[in-house]
Amino acid sequence: MEFQDVTDDLITLCRTVLGTALTGVYLHGSMAMGCFHAGQSDLDLLAVTETSLSDSQKRRLMEEIVALNGRGPAKGLEISFLKREFCLPFVYPTPFELHFSPMHLSWFQRDPEDYIRRMNGTDRDLAAHVMILNHFGLALYGAEIAGVFGQVPKEAYLDSIWHDIQTAREDVLREPVYVILNLCRVSAYLSEGLVLSKEAGGRWGLSHLPQAYAPLIFQALSRYGSQTPVPIDMETAQIFADAMLREISACL
Repeated sequence: MEFQDVTDDLITLCRTVLGTALTGVYLHGSMAMGCFHAGQSDLDLLAVTETSLSDSQKRRLMEEIVALNGRGPAKGLEISFLKREFCLPFVYPTPFELHFSPMHLSWFQRDPEDYIRRMNGTDRDLAAHVMILNHFGLALYGAEIAGVFGQVPKEAYLDSIWHDIQTAREDVLREPVYVILNLCRVSAYLSEGLVLSKEAGGRWGLSHLPQAYAPLIFQALSRYGSQTPVPIDMETAQIFADAMLREISACL
């Protein structure tokens, strides 16, 4: 597995800081789904604990996670710490103890005490993460997935993915590949109940969505799997995002 040294060191960190309170560490996202590309993907992880995290534990975890993030893929490392009691049965919106992703790095570096105090609460994105974990995920350490995570109710998953895509028209200008392929896989779920990776969602979109969008989807797929920049038709991308949002919202 790519970045095995990073995940191994993360597991060692969690075991050292959390001890017997660590239930397990789990891989989801593109690497678990077999479509990881180091230049386009991040490393997606969930850690589950039996107890709440103390501020001192959070500080120790964060200091090392920031260092591990620098050794990870180009888009970095994303991890959430959850209490086991909220995973089975699955609670939505899902409470979390601590979260890190590169978008929050400057906040932690600027004011770690504020970060540790405030980086907790509930996160609707976790329903989508756990859905992927239940279908494709790997237990890197600890208890098996089926014994820790319950099924994500359809209503929770739909709300989670709508929360993720509702600003797609604006987001497609910043992250066209992610948004285009993500809209395809959301459509696949609504149409056929399929839980797919972004790459598989794009392939589904090529054969199931209007052929007028096929060149755009092909552009997104080509860039997703390549280190060479592939031009994206941004005007068509915005039209596509608008059309897909209308179609998806009508199904919810």
